[in-house]
Amino acid sequence: MTARRRTPAATVGLAAVVLAGTLYAGGAPVAGAPPLGQLLDPVSGVWALARSATPPRAADAAIPHLGAPVDVRFDDRGVPHVFANSVADASRAMGYIHARDRLFQMELQARAVAGTLSELVGDRALALDRQARAQGLADAARRGFEALPPTSTARVIAAAYADGVNAYLHGMRRADVPFEFRLLGARPQRWEPVYSAYLFARMGLTLAYSDGELRRAATEALVGAAATDALFPRDNPIQEPIQPNGQHAPRFDWRVIPPPSPAVDSARAHVALAEIEARARLIGALGGAIDLGPAGSAFRSDEPLALPPVRSHDDAAVGSNNWVVSPRRTAGGKALLAGDPHLSLTLPSVWYEAHLVVPDTLDVYGVTFIGTPLPPIGFNRDLAWTVTNTGADVADYFVETVDDAAHPTRYRLDGEWKPLRSRVEVIHGRGARVLATDTIYETHRGPMLRSGGAWVSRRWTVTDGYDATAPFLGAARAESAMGLMQAMAAFFAPAQNFAVADRGGHIAIRSTARFPVRSPTAPRGDVLIDGASSANDWRGWLPLADYPQAFDPPQGFLVSANQQPKDPRVDPRYFGWNWPSPWRAMRLDAVLRADSAVTPDKMRRMQVDPVSAQTALFMPFLVRAAREGAHRDSTLARVAATLEAWDGTYRGDNEQAVLYEAALDELASRTWDELRPAGSGREARISTPESVILLELMQDPDNAWWDDRSSPGVRERRDDIIRASLAAAWRSVTGRLGPPGPAWRWGASRHALVRHLLGIAPLSRANVPVTGGPGSVSPSFGDGNHGASWRMVVELGDQVRAWGTYPGGQSGNPASPRYADNLGKWSAGTLDSLRFPRRPDDLLPASTSSRLAFRAAP
Repeated sequence: MTARRRTPAATVGLAAVVLAGTLYAGGAPVAGAPPLGQLLDPVSGVWALARSATPPRAADAAIPHLGAPVDVRFDDRGVPHVFANSVADASRAMGYIHARDRLFQMELQARAVAGTLSELVGDRALALDRQARAQGLADAARRGFEALPPTSTARVIAAAYADGVNAYLHGMRRADVPFEFRLLGARPQRWEPVYSAYLFARMGLTLAYSDGELRRAATEALVGAAATDALFPRDNPIQEPIQPNGQHAPRFDWRVIPPPSPAVDSARAHVALAEIEARARLIGALGGAIDLGPAGSAFRSDEPLALPPVRSHDDAAVGSNNWVVSPRRTAGGKALLAGDPHLSLTLPSVWYEAHLVVPDTLDVYGVTFIGTPLPPIGFNRDLAWTVTNTGADVADYFVETVDDAAHPTRYRLDGEWKPLRSRVEVIHGRGARVLATDTIYETHRGPMLRSGGAWVSRRWTVTDGYDATAPFLGAARAESAMGLMQAMAAFFAPAQNFAVADRGGHIAIRSTARFPVRSPTAPRGDVLIDGASSANDWRGWLPLADYPQAFDPPQGFLVSANQQPKDPRVDPRYFGWNWPSPWRAMRLDAVLRADSAVTPDKMRRMQVDPVSAQTALFMPFLVRAAREGAHRDSTLARVAATLEAWDGTYRGDNEQAVLYEAALDELASRTWDELRPAGSGREARISTPESVILLELMQDPDNAWWDDRSSPGVRERRDDIIRASLAAAWRSVTGRLGPPGPAWRWGASRHALVRHLLGIAPLSRANVPVTGGPGSVSPSFGDGNHGASWRMVVELGDQVRAWGTYPGGQSGNPASPRYADNLGKWSAGTLDSLRFPRRPDDLLPASTSSRLAFRAAP
């Protein structure tokens, strides 16, 4: 007999007191929040967290419309294995389980899309709500959802899922109300089926939102069109595409970058920068944690939210990876798959593990989003699949002509005035107070926004309204790699790279979405388009056969790491622009090309590989410039000696990487000074070119971009700027960390910050050690709130074996032992074996933590 797991009441109770005291240190809660004494109430305050921290060994519950009993076994990692007689009943069970374990997360993300956060957290969320309404995600998701037939897969499953969520809400005791609701003095709202559609819309915002055309227009005002085209090109100068091009190494297509033209409207660019960054901060907050700031002062409802800073895009520091290997290149003769999608790191995590079994219909294990029951990433008895973001251009901006710049009612199209569709959005705060009333205008293309004094509309596939549920159900049921690709053919947005391997030894990858076919009169999606002519509108969708894809390639493996999906020499059509640097793809391809005996453990170790393909390409320039200046500058001599001692890896114990990264930051800042509008700060660039463009510029030592505009009368060359950057980096690092030594260790300077969904410090996990650095397979950067949200390796043999973990835990209860129990293994780069029982009794008592039985409500 297995002893029941218990959380020591004294320990959790003390933690509850300390937590409540810390959160109320400032003594100013949100308007309407309970006083401290109420939070410490022994019946319904934070003390109740201890009682609900660990589920009972056995429990039962009733759910309306349940067709037959459902048996749920939770394993020793807290993962539910749901055994049901229908997909709808499995969805009802998942709705109940998600609500039990992640209720506050469910509500927060639904409100983020709907633009009703102010009703929950107070007036300080007003700017977020106004931005959410302006984006039109909830409006588009609702219209798309309601346009589906009531019997469609999406609506049936969403309704069943809502049955489960609301069954939990109906039976929830006061002691079960999540801590965050108590802190805010709020009660959970009823879950509507359409909120599942909101979830997919939010992922579209996270993965497919782009303001690149707006930034590009401001950039052209500073440096001219020719230079802008070269700095933010349609095609990457290093080609290592997702769809193999027949080459056995990356191809370098270096081009000469034209010099910057004199700024024609720096003042306009300065205004545009402020608008763009303000909007980007709000979008970033809507897609991640809603930071209420430090404890105490965080809960003053009259202060603005602490929005995340807008980071100049650093392609080397973000990204997702997946790769598949055919049996002929594995040690065990079985196909292998690995995936690690990178997203914002939060507690609780964006993911929730689950295993769903419906006899003769479904047997799938994976990670689910809170708000929908089916896994978008996972495996079944025949195959495994995972995804990365494609980054394709699926949104265009059109400059519209309106009849009234302040209060438009019509827009000009083909020589005629057309009525604008208007939507009045009333935003309420706590207590139903009206905080703002906004009018959102839309053309036939989509919502309009103000940018640089002009009205601009956006055509975006994410707001077209679509059904993502049916493709994911098809993937879960697929029996072969080809079958999965057929199921996912209907996937609409955001564009994703689906990689799959099956037990038959087949591997495949495809960049999947609706890719727009643009008009011959407006073929470029990277520039603002004249909205006065319908001839500039999209013409349709690219045929499936023309998507970037590969099936069982001769090379025996496939890799996607957000790089350009197709070599333009193979297919010159437009898929996007300003692609991320291919450092991760280059490293993964190099490792797989050199190894014909890949094992699951090698796949795991590749996920935290400390090598970046970037360093070997930049280092020769840096070391040579330092050596050439060392005879007249002792600082450069020390820099050269330090860099030459580096093995080029981002292992935690190395003491050189911190200098290299500081030098590259300085180099980018000094090189791209022309991208700063007059009067802006040193790092306030309209846009920052990808690091591969900086490497391209390194090939041209006399290019005008090397000239420092702050030193008139002096013409700097490449090595002058490199040496100045190296010396400045040395001063910065030694000033911050002291002389070279243990304080310079990479592991001491780079950590993950896994933030609570409200940004509450005591509920977050800071200074989590990580392996990797910019450009490595597991990239990291200073603030550390973005990284591998789920790591998985699957071996497809006679018996499917899988390993995985994510940076968090199954429970959203801060007092639960499942709140962040996976974080240590994630930090160390290790994976858990994933239990995959066929029947309830296959999960042995020693591996079972609890059981939940569902019956139909009377």
